[in-house]
Amino acid sequence: MQARLNLSGFGLFGPRSASLPKSRDEHLAAALAWLLAALLACFLAWPLGSILVKALQDGSGAYAGWQHVGTLLSEPRLHSALANSLWLAAASTGLVLPLALGFAFALTRSRLPGRPAWRLLALSPLLAPSLMPGISLVYLFGNQGLLKSWLGLLGADASIYGPIGIVMGELFYTFPHALLILVTSLSLADARLYEAAQVLGAGSWRRFLTVTLPQARYGLISAGLVVFTLVVTDFGVPKVIGGQTQVLALEAYKQVIGQQNFSKGAVIGLLLLVPALLSVGVERWLSRRQGSQLSGRATPYVPPVNRLRDVLLALLCTLVLVFLLALLGTAVAASFIKLWPYRMEFTLAHYQFEDMDGGGWDGFFNSLRLSLCTAGLGTVLVFACAYLAEKLPVPRLAALAIRTQALLPMAVPGLVLGLGYVFCFNNPGHPLHGWYGGLALMVAATIVHFFTTAYLTLGTALRQIAPELEAVGRSLARPWWVQLWRVSLPICLPSLLDVARYLFVSSMTTVSAVIFLYGADTPLASVSVLAMDDAGDTAAAAAMASLIVASSLAANLLLSTLSARLQARSQAWRLR
Repeated sequence: MQARLNLSGFGLFGPRSASLPKSRDEHLAAALAWLLAALLACFLAWPLGSILVKALQDGSGAYAGWQHVGTLLSEPRLHSALANSLWLAAASTGLVLPLALGFAFALTRSRLPGRPAWRLLALSPLLAPSLMPGISLVYLFGNQGLLKSWLGLLGADASIYGPIGIVMGELFYTFPHALLILVTSLSLADARLYEAAQVLGAGSWRRFLTVTLPQARYGLISAGLVVFTLVVTDFGVPKVIGGQTQVLALEAYKQVIGQQNFSKGAVIGLLLLVPALLSVGVERWLSRRQGSQLSGRATPYVPPVNRLRDVLLALLCTLVLVFLLALLGTAVAASFIKLWPYRMEFTLAHYQFEDMDGGGWDGFFNSLRLSLCTAGLGTVLVFACAYLAEKLPVPRLAALAIRTQALLPMAVPGLVLGLGYVFCFNNPGHPLHGWYGGLALMVAATIVHFFTTAYLTLGTALRQIAPELEAVGRSLARPWWVQLWRVSLPICLPSLLDVARYLFVSSMTTVSAVIFLYGADTPLASVSVLAMDDAGDTAAAAAMASLIVASSLAANLLLSTLSARLQARSQAWRLR
């Protein structure tokens, strides 16, 4: 009977009766849940609310109301930036989706040799900041570019500094994001559907249209929404190679940094929130309508032998990888060349950052510290939130507050979050005003910016643990932290390392979330790339971007090796 009473606290036998006293460890769990919910509110809800407050104020800080917002939105310059952002995002999405779908099809529905290597190379742009493709395009197609004459095929007046360059740069930046979603979507298939279609006389192309595409429609729409939102809210590519093309993200940067017009910057921030919120809403609506792809009687699909299919897919994948690796490799190569393209001698002069603008080597080491702190503290914080909300009998309101705020960053672009931090923490009356311009605030902003993906990863891992394990520990009068240390942490170890790797790489490459937050003593590598490019030191900017890629790659290799060794020692049960 006592065991049953204890089990009820975990929801196995209904909600805990109000007459049952809570133990001290449950009180501690409830206190921690409220503390984490308040922490998220301080660093997420409060800054976002500050954007709305600032948008309703005029230049002097007095309340101006929604009429003031409407006046700013009616400006022709803002209309042009909005139109450019939307059609550039639509063009980029229309180009990325077919390429990513073909690549994902090659990885999941063909017998292409070396598919893991193809996938690894296709995801390599994730290691680079969004400024890097713009720099590479300048070296390839700019005024002194090696391949400048190729632009003549698009017209005599074609220039890389504008829409053409933005779309090409966004293709590099967004392709791996779309590929990850589509590979997941196409990885599940029921062979019986293909066999039935073949028996009915459907050819390969008809089976693709009637079976493959309908099964992948949710992934296609999700990938399209992600790509569209990323392009609308991206700051790096338009800043480097956009020329005179105005886009919303760049306009927000100019208003806040260049003109100190915080009210107009806040209005643009609200505009940037709209496509992200719409994307999240559409994705949620689709997820409710999406049925399961596999039944209990499903048969795994094995691609049949088809040499023509594999040759065509290999050609497509080769062309895509040539483009991606060319942009990645050009910036790295240019960082070691004395004067592109006139003096192609090897040099290390571009890595002497102390002689250039942008913060020098301090920026690179600050980024390393930022990434290490974000990976360490972020992983602990995200796991604590997921564990309290998913596995412990904390107050329902506290769990709801954690879950809601954990999913909110998915709909908040990094540039908008950075604006919120400016309006919130740069206020002298804020209790944490002293953090502004320091590394601690940038760590907090970066953790919040990438919180959703990390939370969903660890929440999924925790939900795979049967709730009976916590119930048994409770019935044995063991505190929940003992169960956490001995059971949950070892089981979730692979996911914890994945989250740490994700947070480290994202912190090294992010620009938009920290562009407004760094101070004179805390420059960052990604921001240094922007500063050196603005100063005309393009080769030095390429060198810093190359260091970011090398650091991200080294962290990936190190954590992958550590994960493999730890799993071999503590996760052997997974192999059975």
